[in-house]
Amino acid sequence: MEFDGLDDVLPYDGKILVSDCEGPITNNDSALELCQKVIPNGGQFFSVLRKYDGILADVVHRKDYKAGDALRLILPFLRAYGLDDRQMEELCKQELKVLPGAAKTMRFVQEFMIPFIVSTSYEHYVAAVCETIEFPFESTVCTRLVMDDVRMDDFERDKLKEYAHEIAALPKLEVPRRTSIESMPRETVTTIHRLDEIFWDEMLDLRSYRFLEEVRTVGDIEKAAASADICKKAGVTLEDCMYVGDGITDAKALEIVRQAGGLSVSFNGDASAVRQADVAVMSNDTTVTSILAEAFYRAGKDSVLDLVDHWSIDTLAASGLVHDYLIKEAGRVFPEGLPQVRRVTPKTAEAISLASVDYRRAARGDVASF
Repeated sequence: MEFDGLDDVLPYDGKILVSDCEGPITNNDSALELCQKVIPNGGQFFSVLRKYDGILADVVHRKDYKAGDALRLILPFLRAYGLDDRQMEELCKQELKVLPGAAKTMRFVQEFMIPFIVSTSYEHYVAAVCETIEFPFESTVCTRLVMDDVRMDDFERDKLKEYAHEIAALPKLEVPRRTSIESMPRETVTTIHRLDEIFWDEMLDLRSYRFLEEVRTVGDIEKAAASADICKKAGVTLEDCMYVGDGITDAKALEIVRQAGGLSVSFNGDASAVRQADVAVMSNDTTVTSILAEAFYRAGKDSVLDLVDHWSIDTLAASGLVHDYLIKEAGRVFPEGLPQVRRVTPKTAEAISLASVDYRRAARGDVASF
C-alpha cells in the first residue's frame, strides 16, 4: 500500500514512535462532533451508523468493508447539509480537545525518536491537531478527501436529508457480543436491512456516492500496513517501533508490533486495543507516553515491561532510563501518584480491559473506537 507523505521517510538508525490521534493525543470524537454540528439530530444519526459499522465489519464481514468505514458513510450527508472543506477545517479547530501534555510529549519524543501520527480521522481534523501541537503534517497518515469536489443538485440534497432524518429515527441497534445476524433482536435485524437498502442500493445513483467509492479510510489494515511501511522506509524493524493506540482500528497495528518484539501501548483503550497491547495506560495526561517512549528508546521492550511491573516514581528515578526532567514533570502533573499503567498478559487482559473501558468512558464519554 502507498501512503501520502511516507515517500519522504529517510533511512534512520534508531527507534520509531507511531501514535493514533484521537485518544492518545486528543479527547475528540471528530466524526461524531461534525455530525452533531451539521446534521439535525446528528448525534443519534452517527450513533446508528457507528453500530452499523461494527456489524458490517465484525458480524457480517461485508466484502471491501472494514471498521472505521462509517467515516465514508457519513460524508454524503455532511455535504448535503452544506459542509465544505473550509467549514470542515474551522469546525475541527473549534472542537479541538488536545490532551494535557500532548504537545510536550510529541516535541520531547522528537529529540530521540522519529514520531508519526497514523489516524483514521479526516485530514482536516489531523491538520488542525498538527497546527495546534506544532507537529509536521507530512509525518501523518490519515483519511484524505476533498469535500468541494462533490457537487449536488437540490433533488440529491433533499433526498439525503430525508435519509438522514430516517436513519436518526431508526430503532436502536442492539448488538450482543459474539453474535450473528440470526441471533439479533428482530427490530435490530429490520434496522440493518433498511440501512443495507439505503447504502448499497438506493444511494448508488447519487453523485455523492463517489465518497463511498473513492475515499479510502485509514482503518485497521491500513494502520498496520502504514506502521510496517514507516519502519521499512526508515530501515528499522518493527522491533524498534512503539505503537500507541486506543481502539478497534489500532488492534492490528498493536498486534503486529507486539508480535515483532516492539512495544504496543493501549492509551485509555477499549477492549480490542487492550487485548493486543503489552502495556495499558489509564491517564488524563500524556506524560506517561513520554516516560515509556524514553525508556523504550534507551533499553527496549523488556526494560519497559520491568518498569511497569514495579511502577512508581522511585522505580523510575532508580532505573536511570528516564530523564530527571520527566520524573519531576510526572511528580508535578500527578501529585497524588502516578496513573495506572499495567502490563497486559493473557491472564490479566480481561480485568485490565474492564478497568480501561471504565476509565475511558469516564474520561471521554461514549466515544467511537476509531
